Amino acid sequence: MLTKFLSGDQPRSRALTAILLMILICLAGAPLLFDGVRPLDTAARICIFIVLVASYDLLLGYAGIVSFAHTMFFGLGAYGVALASTYMGRGFDALIVGSVAGALAAVVLALMIGLFSLRVRAIFFAMITLAVASAVAVLVSQFSGLTGGEDGLTYKIPRVLTSANRMGEFLGTRISGKILNYYLIFFASLALFLLLLRIVNSPFGRVLQAIRENDFRAEAIGYRVVWYRTAATCLSAATAALAGSLFAIWLRYVGPDTTLSFEIMLDILLMVVIGGMGTMYGAVIGATLFIMAQTYLQNLMGVASEATHNLPLLPHLLEPDRWLMWLGILFILSVYFFPTGIVGRLRERGKA
Repeated sequence: MLTKFLSGDQPRSRALTAILLMILICLAGAPLLFDGVRPLDTAARICIFIVLVASYDLLLGYAGIVSFAHTMFFGLGAYGVALASTYMGRGFDALIVGSVAGALAAVVLALMIGLFSLRVRAIFFAMITLAVASAVAVLVSQFSGLTGGEDGLTYKIPRVLTSANRMGEFLGTRISGKILNYYLIFFASLALFLLLLRIVNSPFGRVLQAIRENDFRAEAIGYRVVWYRTAATCLSAATAALAGSLFAIWLRYVGPDTTLSFEIMLDILLMVVIGGMGTMYGAVIGATLFIMAQTYLQNLMGVASEATHNLPLLPHLLEPDRWLMWLGILFILSVYFFPTGIVGRLRERGKA
């Protein structure tokens, strides 16, 4: 039953299985296990970025397509919900219409990019996607009357999903609409992740892997390489847009810096590399580790700096303001010790 649920893609490592189960339990029980707003917000971001990173890994890890436009699709989904909620009101119909419209817009744009650009070499395709993503970011900033420009859009979501909706207590935890909102994000992210897991383990996914390994041989045996790559790009774009819609529902604010920034694209790349390319489970571990480091590394460094204040030099190196430097060092170490990603390394140990 579990094998069928995971589309036949077993973790193939006891350590990996234990880590994935721990992450699943922590995310599923986050409102009950952790107090405060920050842990819940961190858990929601992890859920959303797992889907976003997994959708990008469908392109990079399984199809061998390097794209720098993934935040553009993410932003289309987010702005779809924001615009629908702004002009249609705070109903669930606005969330549905915005999510569907954002996903369709992402598919259309991905189809146009794929049909006109996927015939060129990988590096040229990457540059084309970067140019298109930059153009879309500029347009969003310029059309301030519609998108809010650099200030972005703030909007209302259904009251039942906000903290104002109080529904009593459960196991000592006050249940509010915010927790309902979190579980909407959690179950939607879980469903999208399982869908991607099904796609990559289907015959379609096997063909993508064959194209990644040798596109000339795949073409020679009869597979239409451009069609498969375009289909993968459209599927990836739609999933990224839906992740953006979930992000907009959770955050209740959308702006260029939160959805279209190239820094987010770099973060996605780092998460894919840390977790392991060509493995959906790599998205789970990469997103979890990276967002946890982004959220709590600065605080941990502050505690470490105070604890070592009597030692020479070390307190200065551990100052919270230097957290980005240590995040970079952690990334370099992870690439050095886990060249195939954490999932790849754990699976290699599982075979041994």
